Amino acid sequence: METVFLILATIAYCVGAIGYVIYLVRDQDAIHRVSSGILLAGATLQGLALIMRSISMGRLAVTNSQEALSFFAWVLVVVYLVVQTRFHLRILGSFVSPLAVLFMLGSPLVPARMIPTSGIFQSVWVVVHVSALFLANALFALAFSAGIMYLLQERTIKRKNFGFLYLRLPSLESLDKLNYVCLVFGFPLMTLGLITGFAYAGSVWKSPWNWDPKEIFALITWFIYAILLHERLAVGWRGRRAAWLAIFGFSAVLVTFLGVNLVLQGHHTVFVR
Repeated sequence: METVFLILATIAYCVGAIGYVIYLVRDQDAIHRVSSGILLAGATLQGLALIMRSISMGRLAVTNSQEALSFFAWVLVVVYLVVQTRFHLRILGSFVSPLAVLFMLGSPLVPARMIPTSGIFQSVWVVVHVSALFLANALFALAFSAGIMYLLQERTIKRKNFGFLYLRLPSLESLDKLNYVCLVFGFPLMTLGLITGFAYAGSVWKSPWNWDPKEIFALITWFIYAILLHERLAVGWRGRRAAWLAIFGFSAVLVTFLGVNLVLQGHHTVFVR
């Protein structure tokens, strides 16, 4: 049944993304409501599948690359739907939903690399570690999308091309505010995820730091967002600089999340045949 739910969820995400692309072209409330409802239905179906799989396996079902990528797509959709109710930036779905579809469709294609699932891997540290990092990464994905939208809108304004994109994209101020809020909430979650990860590593491998490739890249990514947060709070970075750094930061997230798992070997990347 969980496989059926996942297939239906994938179809729902694809249809919802198509709806949001149409909404980008045609500003009609009905299109947004239907697209949003379809995404919500897909997230509900995938949530049920994740619960069923986690119960059947006796662990949180995110220990291999395929599960993790699928789980990230789900978290991204859920976070977007929640953020949308607060900021009412409907057009953001036109950029976020295709990203979720890309992760969802890509999940079966990546090699199945995973951490061995012994009893100790059912620790509460893992649940907090994984949940915090995935929530943080989803918020950074929203900031990434807002950054792209900001640069597109800024370009249209500078060129005085007050046409299609200018009319459809939110104001620069709204996009910069969303970028800032995602950073303010995402950075503490990322920090919590890393701290619990180090604590967990200490209990499993007897050392909180093991020079694991994913640990190294995760720390680099943390420093990128720490610099962005510091520059926004202390120096007053806004607008274009913040947008570019949000895009660069999420690129580092993808390298840590996907690139390290697929290319490098370590505690986080045991290949399963």
